[in-house]
Amino acid sequence: MATPALKMEATQSGSAALFSSPEKRRLVISLLLALVTLALYNPVTQMGFVKVDDPAYVTANRNVQNGLTWKTMRWAFVSTDAANWHPLTWLSHALDYQLFHLKAAGHHYDSLLLHALSVVLLFLFLESITGYAGRSMAVAALFAVHPMNVESVAWISERKNVLCTVFFFLGLYVYQWYVTHPELKRYFAVVVTFALALMAKPMAITFPCVLLLLDYWPLRRLNLRTSDAGELTDRTRSVSWLLLEKLPLLLLSVASGIITVIAQKGGGALRTEYGLPLRLGNAAISYARYIGKAFWPSKLAALYPFPRNGVPTWQVAAAALLIVSISCAALFLTKKRYLAFGWFWFLGTLVPVIGLVQVGEQSMADRYAYIPFVGLFIAVVWGLADWASIRKISPSYLALAVTIWTFALALCAHAQMKYWANTKDLWSHTLQVTGSNFVAEDNLGAELLEEGKIEAARERFQAAININPKDPFSQLNIGVCDKQMGNLQSAAEHYQAALKLSVDPNVRAAAFSNLGSLYRRLHEYQAARGNYEAALRINPESAMPLIGLGLVAYKTGDAASAVNYCSRGLALGPSDVGYVLLARALEAAGRKSESSAALEQAKRLASDFGAAQDEASRLLAE
Repeated sequence: MATPALKMEATQSGSAALFSSPEKRRLVISLLLALVTLALYNPVTQMGFVKVDDPAYVTANRNVQNGLTWKTMRWAFVSTDAANWHPLTWLSHALDYQLFHLKAAGHHYDSLLLHALSVVLLFLFLESITGYAGRSMAVAALFAVHPMNVESVAWISERKNVLCTVFFFLGLYVYQWYVTHPELKRYFAVVVTFALALMAKPMAITFPCVLLLLDYWPLRRLNLRTSDAGELTDRTRSVSWLLLEKLPLLLLSVASGIITVIAQKGGGALRTEYGLPLRLGNAAISYARYIGKAFWPSKLAALYPFPRNGVPTWQVAAAALLIVSISCAALFLTKKRYLAFGWFWFLGTLVPVIGLVQVGEQSMADRYAYIPFVGLFIAVVWGLADWASIRKISPSYLALAVTIWTFALALCAHAQMKYWANTKDLWSHTLQVTGSNFVAEDNLGAELLEEGKIEAARERFQAAININPKDPFSQLNIGVCDKQMGNLQSAAEHYQAALKLSVDPNVRAAAFSNLGSLYRRLHEYQAARGNYEAALRINPESAMPLIGLGLVAYKTGDAASAVNYCSRGLALGPSDVGYVLLARALEAAGRKSESSAALEQAKRLASDFGAAQDEASRLLAE
């Protein structure tokens, strides 16, 4: 139901008369928004996985690939993998894997459906709380098609963002339902939806603050004794009462924040090397850049590098002046409360990801604008509608202008989607639009390395080191290149450098495992064994060091241990080469029938059994 003090938007055209029933109008607009969203984003269903977080979330995550089992559910609620605690997201991926396995189309389509559901929920929430169907539809349409949202929809690893937003918007809808008739069971429904949002992504911690903004406008529950106090309703409460009402939600936010910091610190995602002045300066500039991209979404990238060498003072001052000026204007125009509501929604919901606590190497990210931009859209759409009303401009002209703007954004979104088609295009484009970007160099180098272009890959990794000599990933990867090029001493030095520079358990486990392989190749079996064991202490679920230990045992004449290690490794990561190695170890142990069975399993897994045998022989000969 709309707030009683607010008047329903008048029907202005003959076509609107066809849907004079509010229920029919909501249904038709909801279906139209859903269809437009699904049609626009349909190309993402033809895309595959990308090698940016997708392995950690789906393609190489054994827990997710167990499907929705009790074991997976227990793991989801205790895991801080990927430097986050988001059990609902893990369960969502596990369900998708159970349904679609590694067929990316299914994973993509579920993300698209969640985005479309958020679009409809946003419209229904705004229409129900304000009574304005046209304005609510415009905001929902802008949210549906804005190019900055492509990253959240097209990137399977960002399932957490679209899933969180569904519960975030649902929570807002439930809150206005609670306000119309406050009672415990309705408040409990608000708490549950908020908790589900937090369990999908901790960025939802600002939800209680958004509820306070709703109390200010359009619910007008917040009594600030302003000049328009005559428009306040009988639901008006003091600030202290409303804060007390939100206390359980605020406690959930605090708990989620603490868990998130612990998870990110444990996963090596926190960046403590950047001082507070630099982080504050970057935050101010990022706010200004987000505003710019809201209206002119150009040069969108998978990662905008953090300004490690500082930011110009004049840029920080200009950005701060812009933020303060808009904030003062929004507060001054008290009769247009939607301006303050929309602006502070934007400012507030970005706080957890604006870089005051720096996580990762990005200065900002398209995905971070997913919820915050809704505030800007509300302020702009309501502001334009009021401006047109004051100047007696026909609503039809305004609707045409918004339609053209929405269509232009949709075209940009369609163009942006193609960069997410594969990992190589994604990082090539990112380098083009961001310039000096060591993360993009690393990822593009990894693609070249996988293609067998070792020298070209090494050039990318060296470029990454030139930009950031303290980057452990490029040190690790250039070590891989040097090993394949026969420069073993150089490879060892780069692996050791990666260990010194990184606290990330994945990087450290990979570096130890690679050192083990290098020492095995040099016939320094004791050193090889020690490094493989160090890798397993960090990640006991890794197959590579177990296979490596099997090779060491085989080379030192311990066939029984070789069988044991290879069997354990294959249980974690089955492969054709691994089964050929197991067959050789079984044969050496005199277990010929089992050796034949292992070879048969290798044949079932192999696309080229001869190549698998050659690779196993090469490893045994090293």
